[in-house]
Amino acid sequence: MTAHFGRRLRKGAATTAVAAAAVAALSASQAPAVTGGDRATAAGQVTPDGSTEHSATGDSPYYTDLPPLSSPSPSPSSSQPPTIGTPVSIGEAEAGIPATVLDAYRKAEAELAGSKPGCNLPWQLLAAIGKVESGQARGGQVDANGTTTSKILGPTLDGNGFALIKDTDNGQYDGNSQYDQAVGPMQFIPTTWAWAGRDGNGDGVKDPNNVYDAALAAGHYLCRNDWNLSTTAGLHSAILSYNNSQDYLNTVLSWLEYYRKGTHSVPDGTGTVSTGRSDDNSGASSTPSHSSSTPSTSSPSPSTPSTPTPTPTPTPTPTPTPTDTVAKLADAGTAKLTAMAGDQFSKKISTRAVTSAGKAVAKVNVRFTIVGTTDATFVGGEKVAKAVTNSSGVAVAPALQAGETTGDFTVRATILGRTIAALDYTASVTPRVADALARTSTTVLTCTAGGEFADQVEVKATYNGAVADKVAATATLIKAAGDATENDKGPYFKDADGKTVRTLTGLATDANGLLKLPKLYADDTTGTFLLKITTTGGATLTVELTVTAAPATSSPSPSASADPSASASASASTSASPSA
Repeated sequence: MTAHFGRRLRKGAATTAVAAAAVAALSASQAPAVTGGDRATAAGQVTPDGSTEHSATGDSPYYTDLPPLSSPSPSPSSSQPPTIGTPVSIGEAEAGIPATVLDAYRKAEAELAGSKPGCNLPWQLLAAIGKVESGQARGGQVDANGTTTSKILGPTLDGNGFALIKDTDNGQYDGNSQYDQAVGPMQFIPTTWAWAGRDGNGDGVKDPNNVYDAALAAGHYLCRNDWNLSTTAGLHSAILSYNNSQDYLNTVLSWLEYYRKGTHSVPDGTGTVSTGRSDDNSGASSTPSHSSSTPSTSSPSPSTPSTPTPTPTPTPTPTPTPTDTVAKLADAGTAKLTAMAGDQFSKKISTRAVTSAGKAVAKVNVRFTIVGTTDATFVGGEKVAKAVTNSSGVAVAPALQAGETTGDFTVRATILGRTIAALDYTASVTPRVADALARTSTTVLTCTAGGEFADQVEVKATYNGAVADKVAATATLIKAAGDATENDKGPYFKDADGKTVRTLTGLATDANGLLKLPKLYADDTTGTFLLKITTTGGATLTVELTVTAAPATSSPSPSASADPSASASASASTSASPSA
């Protein structure tokens, strides 16, 4: 992070300390140990390229501002203490996330749900880290493509109060050819960006200054090592790998909880700007202070009776959420799932969430995941989809889209946030078929013996009257209408080596349902021959081929006057012969 991006009324040190302590108390039992002080040096990590790497940010400073602790309006139950991260109201400024930045977080969550569904990355975690790292890209100072209007750079990592990381990118990202600096709205150091960077907006460039690229990279970074972010251990490990500090963990967790309670988008450039930083020691004492402008009263004398210790209020038992009550998933009348390759499935998967007593449970998130060797997806191209159960406890998955791979695959339904047995559905993709074939021309197919046919055979395949594209077909020169045995004489095709072939396999109609066969040749056998074309699905067509005899070639008769000298010689010989 850069130094202060702007100034606004800073929360008191007491607020920060109390909130951090509260979050720490909530998570300390399962949080991974962090040695050293607040800025503990991250242990070396092995990156995908085999090198040793610091944390994502190189443990650069971060913003320490915390969300409001409670609403300014009295809560319905004044006896209940305020909850860490509860937003002041849906209109509270801190809850607003710049529109483009929020869109980047949501898109990253959607991509990770498909590519790494076991990670369970919530976009609110990206928002929490984005808030702590850059104040949501300086309050949304990004252009229409999501690129920051100016670079967001952390301090120089020269070992002077920070980690020592000498230049690794020749200044490509941070403009510093001596030392590295964290870059962009998610504050990646160049060595981490080199392997973790992603192209989140599809422009062909991996730019750490682009919020779409940076958010997607952060998501993949947090989801590495097979961490499951729906568990406390996985969540804490991922956050600490981003910046190895217990206070950092507590701050991110506070914003995560806050954004989960409620948030909304605000126009780009109008978001609140963070102020306090972890390397800023100019604030007030870290000891919580509740003083006001009125001087405090003196301490009671030793003779003054001490105030009785109040009886602690029992911690209320949390009200079970709908998800907590689900005992199993049951099929809700899903029909047989079958579709032809390339087609959309006409039926959808319906799953019901029920309690142990068989009662339907509404408002439960169900995840549907396509597993198995298949290129089938849900409509939209995703392998993972989510749906919420309705008042009848039924969640309906999006329609399935068959790919080109035929055979069975599985769609697995699970409950988000609860470990219960999954419910598997079998779906089948059948080959593309045609039920009719017809020639596209009425030209008679004929040639002379030893010659070649002037016209190539072309047919069109249809199914229920519609074009049947990508349908497999074979073509065979057969002996007779009642004998589909391959003929051993008459017309033939040629293979790549010029050899005679009378059966063609591996054929398929094109996008328009058309199939054009290679050129046909004729041997010396004359007569009428048959070419049979068959497609998957049973469509057949028999084409008649005619081979005629080549025109006879007559030899020219010798002319009597062709050789005058020979004629004269013969005459002289006859005259010279003696008479009998």
